[in-house]
Amino acid sequence: MKSRGAGCSARLLLTVGWLLLAGLQSTCGINVTAIQDPSLAREGEGEPEGDEEPENDSETENEPQAEAEDDSEVSNKTIVKEVEFGMCTVTCGIGIREVILTSGCPGGESKCIVRVEECRGPVDCGWGRPISESLEHVRLACVHTSPENRFKYIWRLLRPDQQAIILANDSAILEVHRDTHPKAFECETLDNNEIVASIRFTIYTTTELQMKRASRPDTDAVLVFVLTIGVIICIFVIFVLIFIIINWTAVKDFWGAKASTTEIQSELSSMRYKDSTSLDQSPTDIPGHEDDALSEWNE
Repeated sequence: MKSRGAGCSARLLLTVGWLLLAGLQSTCGINVTAIQDPSLAREGEGEPEGDEEPENDSETENEPQAEAEDDSEVSNKTIVKEVEFGMCTVTCGIGIREVILTSGCPGGESKCIVRVEECRGPVDCGWGRPISESLEHVRLACVHTSPENRFKYIWRLLRPDQQAIILANDSAILEVHRDTHPKAFECETLDNNEIVASIRFTIYTTTELQMKRASRPDTDAVLVFVLTIGVIICIFVIFVLIFIIINWTAVKDFWGAKASTTEIQSELSSMRYKDSTSLDQSPTDIPGHEDDALSEWNE
């Protein structure tokens, strides 16, 4: 009977335990559903956010494009800063200049020439010199760059207090014969009917040219003589300085000996001066002693 009562009590305990477990599972399931419902609600609320994602994507796509444009502008600015322009080959008219790149040169060079371009200065070039001249003919040239046929040239013969005469020559070179009177010519260089350079020339007579050539050698000879003398003196001074630097000890001893001799000579001269003064004073003292001796003898 006791064994049967113990088995019944064990069964009751098991049934109560199973009931408790079942109750706990049911309560946990409710809590789980309660916890999952807000997540579902959040997912329902998150659906319109999914609709707004394309707009964000478009904005993100536009941002790289704007950044790329900014980078291109910055690179263009840096390129402009990295380019330098050389000096123009002329001070007036038309010339050429170099475009130099200061960074990004091949071979690690600091500077390199990218290209050569045209440059322009003031239009008026003043008075020029002939490209060649003789006692009979003179050749004049307008301001131009290659190719010559790119420009248009107008030659004029200038006359004092009168209107200039336009010559028929339309090339860049004009050959003129010397006359008994000096003449003045002017050439204008035009590019697309725009004056880009103007230069004038004076053509002297044969006698004036001969006088100029005769007066030049004298001045040239004087200049050459002065320059040669100056160069010789400079070379001599440089050699003297080099000799003194190399033989400094000997030079120092020489100057020291010379200084000692001068000191000895000065001392000797001072001694001689003292002796001469003593000799000058002794004859004056002797008559005094003689007078004393005579006075004693008389007494």
